[in-house]
Amino acid sequence: MTAREEERALVAQVEGHLLLAATRAEGRRAAARLADRLGWLTDSQRADLEGHFESEYLELTRSSWRRTAERGEQLRREYESRYRLLRGRLLACFLLVCALLTAAALLTLSG
Repeated sequence: MTAREEERALVAQVEGHLLLAATRAEGRRAAARLADRLGWLTDSQRADLEGHFESEYLELTRSSWRRTAERGEQLRREYESRYRLLRGRLLACFLLVCALLTAAALLTLSG
C-alpha cells in the first residue's frame, strides 16, 4: 500500500468514526426528546428507554448506510459497463473513419 493510499484509508477511517459519533449523539438527543414526552418514567426506566432507543436508532442508520453503499456500488457497476460499451463503440467508429479516409486517400492517389 502506498503512502497516498494509507492516507486515504486513514482519512476514511477518521470520517467513519466522526460520522458514527455524530449519529450516536443524534440518537441520544432523539431518545432524550422521546423520554421527555413520557414524564411518568422513573430514572431507571428513562435510562433503559434511552439506551434501547439509541441502539435501535444506530442500527437503523447503519442499515440505511449499508443500503446506500450497496446501491452506489450497483450504480458504479452499471455506469462502468455502459462506459466500456460506449468506449468500444467510439473506438469502432474511429477505426471505421480511419479506414474510410485511408481508402479515399488511396483512391485519390491511384486515380
